[in-house]
Amino acid sequence: MPNTFFLQRVADLYDTFKRHDAQQADRLLRYRNIEAESAKLLSQFIRMQQAKSILEIGTSTGYSTLWLAEAAQATHGKVTTLEIDANRSNEAKRHATELALDELVDFWVVDAADYLKEAQETFDFILLDAERPAYENYWPDLKRLMKPKGGVLIIDNVISHAAEVSSFLSLIKKDENFMSSILPVGAGLCIVVAR
Repeated sequence: MPNTFFLQRVADLYDTFKRHDAQQADRLLRYRNIEAESAKLLSQFIRMQQAKSILEIGTSTGYSTLWLAEAAQATHGKVTTLEIDANRSNEAKRHATELALDELVDFWVVDAADYLKEAQETFDFILLDAERPAYENYWPDLKRLMKPKGGVLIIDNVISHAAEVSSFLSLIKKDENFMSSILPVGAGLCIVVAR
């Protein structure tokens, strides 16, 4: 269970990030971190699954990364997180260091498409929270990188941005090797499990 200091600090960061986003007219300047209730649920999933290898696609400033790393600490796991913006990745790393979670996280400043094409490791748990137009192109690599029989992929924003992910979710539903469900938590989470 997360300690009180962790819970207070991530709550403070969440509020800071939300205030920042409220002041930005350009969506690309917003941090667009995952909702608090979604982040907590991800932490619970990692614990239930006892996930050891965790991949996050879309670090931003590290709010979800902190929750993933805190859960990885409980499961003796490791998080690999991908962010194309070096400044955001560095900020995320500072927050992880402050909470003594940085040893559990490998921070990559990289285009997710490039990383996914090259990666060989499979992951127990993958969080996809990045630029939605790229998701369909990621799917062949995501399938390959999910652990067979029980690997989990979580996709954020599937209710709030349903039109942007509908064709991607259709691809997943057509694939007999995976089962999926949508949870009305936060901006909507799609849970995909390898059969």
